[in-house]
Amino acid sequence: MGHHFSRRKFITSASMAGIGLGLTGSAAAMIVRKIQNNPMPGKRVGIIGLDTSHSTAFVEALNGDAPDPEYNGYRIVAAYPWGSRDIQSSTERIPSYTEEVKKRGVEIVDSIAILLDKVDVILLETNDGRPHLEQALTVMRAGKTLFIDKPVAGTLAETVAIFEAAKKYKVPVFSASSLRYMKGMQDIAEGKTVGKVLGADAFSPAPLEPHHPDFFWYGIHGIETLITVMGKGCKDVIRIYTESTDVVTGVWNDGRIGTFRGTRTGQHEYGGTVFGEKGVARVGPYSGYEALLRQIIRFFGTGVSPVSEDETLEIYAFMEAADESRRKGGAAVSLAATLEKARSAMKKNIKI
Repeated sequence: MGHHFSRRKFITSASMAGIGLGLTGSAAAMIVRKIQNNPMPGKRVGIIGLDTSHSTAFVEALNGDAPDPEYNGYRIVAAYPWGSRDIQSSTERIPSYTEEVKKRGVEIVDSIAILLDKVDVILLETNDGRPHLEQALTVMRAGKTLFIDKPVAGTLAETVAIFEAAKKYKVPVFSASSLRYMKGMQDIAEGKTVGKVLGADAFSPAPLEPHHPDFFWYGIHGIETLITVMGKGCKDVIRIYTESTDVVTGVWNDGRIGTFRGTRTGQHEYGGTVFGEKGVARVGPYSGYEALLRQIIRFFGTGVSPVSEDETLEIYAFMEAADESRRKGGAAVSLAATLEKARSAMKKNIKI
């Protein structure tokens, strides 16, 4: 916070000095832009992956003409554009998104190694979860604090591996869906709105992508909504699947029930209904990326993730257990057993 205000005063002083020296308005503006384009040490952000709209949204927010003071002087200075190489909906975005961020002063580099030399912290934005483990390991071995956009990885075992690597290399890691920070969500989760949450129904689009576990690609948004308000402790899940819709019912250790509805037809929206001791609350609609970005910036400053490793792993175990329930024709599947299976596979097959 102090760095931000001193920086802001410096920019103001530079502007006033320019006027005092008789510089034209355009010349003074050039001084201010030069200062803004060269952030203070510790504030240089790098992006991996320009195949998602999240990247351009974050660049627009941090590198805009009047960034929110809560962004504390952080600025995206460089990006490595790849990224998925074989998912068309991702690869076709890269050329236009690359040109878009270049207009905001972002340097495009040819490798993650080059990127790491130019930045202090990393936004891993690659839309495709399959390269995440390799990309994240490169970042963590360099000791750079890391935000990983959804999904954390392409499998539950690789998700476990990323968190184990974070401990090994002593690098802070944070991952979350922006839906976690929809307006009112945190107050509900903390019991400020309806008291203790007794149950919840959440929904989001859930299109499937054949290279990923079903909900890793998009259904994660509604599932993270559900677990954000319900909290940890889901014991097992049962999934009903049709081509157009999924309904996953989770039973928590204390007997509470939460459901997720994933839609693939009709009008897509995000939100849910929360049932509490003191009433019923609605969450949604979706309110953009800014609230998540503020959490990321605080994380970059403190090195402390606002979401625990255990809760993040439970979200991914919930999704993998739901896939297993589908494979078993709707049978109940244990999250603990699913996570233990993934841990065993990680130890056997993944070197960190």
